[in-house]
Amino acid sequence: MTLWLVLIIPLTITAWFLYRRRAKHQKRAALLATPLTPEQRAVVERLVPLVRRLPDDLRKSLEGKINLFLDQVTFRGQNGVEVSEAMRLSIAAQACLLIVNSPVWYDTLRNVLIYPSAFLTHRDNHDGYIVNQNRNVTLGESWARGPVILSWDHALHGGLDAEDGHNVVIHEFAHQLDGLSGQTNGIPILRKGQAYAGWERVMLDSYHDHVESVEVGSDTLIDPYGATNHEEFFAEAIVTFFEKPKKLKREKPALYRELAKLLALDPAGWA
Repeated sequence: MTLWLVLIIPLTITAWFLYRRRAKHQKRAALLATPLTPEQRAVVERLVPLVRRLPDDLRKSLEGKINLFLDQVTFRGQNGVEVSEAMRLSIAAQACLLIVNSPVWYDTLRNVLIYPSAFLTHRDNHDGYIVNQNRNVTLGESWARGPVILSWDHALHGGLDAEDGHNVVIHEFAHQLDGLSGQTNGIPILRKGQAYAGWERVMLDSYHDHVESVEVGSDTLIDPYGATNHEEFFAEAIVTFFEKPKKLKREKPALYRELAKLLALDPAGWA
C-alpha cells in the first residue's frame, strides 16, 4: 500500500499541473481570439483614436490582447477614483499597442493603480548618515513586476491626443517592456535577428544627441524628459515612435528602424 501511494501521488500531482497548464493555455488562446464587442470597440476608438490607424490584422490582434490584459490585470482606484469599463479599456488599449505585433507579454503585471490626477511620491535620498525625504508630483510610475501607477487625467488626455508626443500610459508601459529583460535600463529583450551591438550604437548616439540638444535649449522632437537617463530616453522614444512616427523616421531614421524592428511595427506607414 505504501509503495502504491509513493507511485500514485507524484503521478496525480503531475497530472494536475499538466491539466492546469493546458487549461491556462486554452483560456489564453480563447481570449486572444475573442474580438471586442461593438460597444467596447466604439469606446476604444473614441478614447484612443490612434487605434483607428492600425491595419485590420493588427486591430484584430489588439482586441484579443486587450481581452487578455483585462482578464489578467486588476484596476484599483485610489483617492476616491471609481474605475469604469471605459477607463479599463482606454488604458488596456494603450498598453497593448506596444506589444500588438510582438510575442512578449507583461507576464508579471497584476495591478494598475489609478489616481484621479497627478499624485505625490516620496523618495528618500541618503547623504552619509542623513536621510532627506523628497516629495515629487508624478504622473505615472512603473515598478518591476508591477504595479503600474497612473494619473487618470493624464492617461485620458494622452489617449485622446494621438499627435502631441505625450502619453503617460505608453511611457510607463515602455518601462514595463524594458524591464522584461530583468533590468530597466533602455536595453529591452530584442527581437530575433536584432543585434545588441547595433541597438546600443544607435540608442547611445541618439541619446547623446538628444542630451546635447536639451542642454543648449534647442527644440527636440523627443520630449526633453528623455535626457534624464537611458531608460527615460527609451520610454520617450517609444512615445514619439507612436505619436510622431513620420517625423521620427525622417529626422532620426536609424532610431526609427531599431524601434520598428523591436516592436515589429511601422506606424509611419499607417493610414
